[in-house]
Amino acid sequence: MHWGDYGWGMGFGWFFILIFWVLVVVGVVYLVKLITEGRKKEEKEETALDILKKRYARGEITKEEFEEKKIDIQ
Repeated sequence: MHWGDYGWGMGFGWFFILIFWVLVVVGVVYLVKLITEGRKKEEKEETALDILKKRYARGEITKEEFEEKKIDIQ
């Protein structure tokens, strides 16, 4: 038996295990970031007509303005 390494029996094996776990954590963080960014893009995709409808619903524009702008958009 060789006891001179004081628990360092695998040499730099601990280093590779540490690198493995760091890569796993970084991979999980990256996947979560991709998923959340995908959801944000879906929410941001709002057409000009959608915005126009919201403005009309809030009373920012009249019906006549709505119809004019709707024709311009299409």
